[in-house]
Amino acid sequence: MFRGISAINLDAKGRITIPTRYRGELQDCCERQMVVTVAVDEKCVGEAGCLWLYPLPEWERLEHTISKLPTLNKMAGKLRRFVIGNASECEMDKQGRLLLPEKLRKFAGMDKHIMLVGQLNKFEIWNELAWQAKEDDWLNGDDNEGLEDLGSLSF
Repeated sequence: MFRGISAINLDAKGRITIPTRYRGELQDCCERQMVVTVAVDEKCVGEAGCLWLYPLPEWERLEHTISKLPTLNKMAGKLRRFVIGNASECEMDKQGRLLLPEKLRKFAGMDKHIMLVGQLNKFEIWNELAWQAKEDDWLNGDDNEGLEDLGSLSF
């Protein structure tokens, strides 16, 4: 399970370095084989999007789920084209580095300063300024739409 936020850097070659605390788990669960793609949830779409980074077994579960969606459904087709079509396999090297494809870096407005956000079964990868802006929106906004959908969740 991946949790927490890490400030990391994008190097001149377009690589990020996965924090040490995740490397053992990534070695164990996927032998450093990962898939990166564009994110499609509402918090990641906007001027600067974010990317999703999946360990290969988690990605394969997602692909299986998407493959079962109706072929003629318009939204399912868009999802397939966007998420699957932009997916790129990547391997974390022994130093923990991962190359992010240029197209995906442009989509997410990536520059040197990046935020890696654990999301249990995957990571989100954000441009640091976009992440800070979203955090400000979440903290300062009074938009509680959807809270009722969480039912009896308590902390």
